[in-house]
Amino acid sequence: MTIFDQLESEVQSYARSFPVTFDKAQGAKLYDTEGREYIDFLAGAGTLNYGHNNPVLKEALIDYLQADGIAHGLDMHTRAKQELLEAFDQCILKPRDLEYVLQFTGPTGTNAVEAAMKIARKVKGRSEILAFTNGFHGCSLGALAATGNRHHRGGSGGVSLPDVTHMPYSNYFGNDVDTIAMIDQLIEDPSSGVDQPAAVLLETVQGEGGLNAASFDWLQGIEKLCKKHDMLLIVDDIQAGCGRTGTFFSFEPAGIKPDIVTLSKSLSGFGLPFALVMMRPELDIWEPGEHNGTFRGNNHAFVTATKAIRHFWSDDKFQNEVQEKAALLKKRFQEIANMAGPANMQPKGRGMMQGLSCKDGDLAKLVITRCFELGLVIETSGAYDQVVKCLCPLTITKDELNKALDIIEQSVKDIMTKRYQKAS
Repeated sequence: MTIFDQLESEVQSYARSFPVTFDKAQGAKLYDTEGREYIDFLAGAGTLNYGHNNPVLKEALIDYLQADGIAHGLDMHTRAKQELLEAFDQCILKPRDLEYVLQFTGPTGTNAVEAAMKIARKVKGRSEILAFTNGFHGCSLGALAATGNRHHRGGSGGVSLPDVTHMPYSNYFGNDVDTIAMIDQLIEDPSSGVDQPAAVLLETVQGEGGLNAASFDWLQGIEKLCKKHDMLLIVDDIQAGCGRTGTFFSFEPAGIKPDIVTLSKSLSGFGLPFALVMMRPELDIWEPGEHNGTFRGNNHAFVTATKAIRHFWSDDKFQNEVQEKAALLKKRFQEIANMAGPANMQPKGRGMMQGLSCKDGDLAKLVITRCFELGLVIETSGAYDQVVKCLCPLTITKDELNKALDIIEQSVKDIMTKRYQKAS
């Protein structure tokens, strides 16, 4: 029995899919204690967009540590925070014509979602939030109320999860059903049982929900619906943001401007805990300390985030590289799906947030298990864990990307051959 079996809670999940002890990591690669190399298509569930131990970010952090920079500062002003705010304003907000104030929340994505929902309710004086089928927003009780997955909701232990109404996401009923018209009617009808919401909370690409990518028309329609019914639009960009879909914010190509945006995961760029709420200035009606937390000022994360923003996002070079890799992913996933047959697999997702939707969770599990045997760490998502999901570092080389996709292709071939042989 290992020390993990002895002392670690049964709540662990990723460790069950990858039963080795990892020791080192660099770029898009992980190494276990036996020295075996793996390509990482999980990347901290989207936390390591710039790879493991990115040398540019690591150097900035080491320099800061050696200079005895402030490590913990609550929400006090520090040089690290000042430089982050300047970089974010100059490289992210101004070039996109966005005007937001930034709230540093507790260091997890779910805390940012909690803060976003609280401020929306405070501004509008209404408690109801609209969230969507297959949405995932975190596991603390407020964010969990907006999460659709029954497995995660069951973790509440039977405590009620109130004040959130779940609506059908883009194409939830297929291309022929206009879910925006449906939502509009339910809000307008005084007998529908749907109270007027304070806000709508959504992901433009549902990561944990199975790589469901909303159409840009649908996102634009939701924005119009929010304005029509005096609701705030909250975009949860925790997994899809920081370049994952090919632009810094996932909502950019749709041409929308949310009222509130939540960020976390790859925001620090180095895997350090860091979460943020962006809101239109007029919405910032918090009283001092009204939403706080001891670790809302992670200066080490500010340092690496600043370096990541200035290094990767001061021009379009990195963004263009990500989009080229996304096109390669799309092409290869389509080819693998064609090989498996449309009844078995379909490509899904957007940008560097793509994967293969399998006919059931059993097939997807076989694929990721075989991938791991061949040296690739990759996980599943979706209501039935049926989607093989790529979340590789955006800095992965094309050779590494192709090698990983070759492993997925070989794994699918191996599994489909075995299934065919069993069937015959």
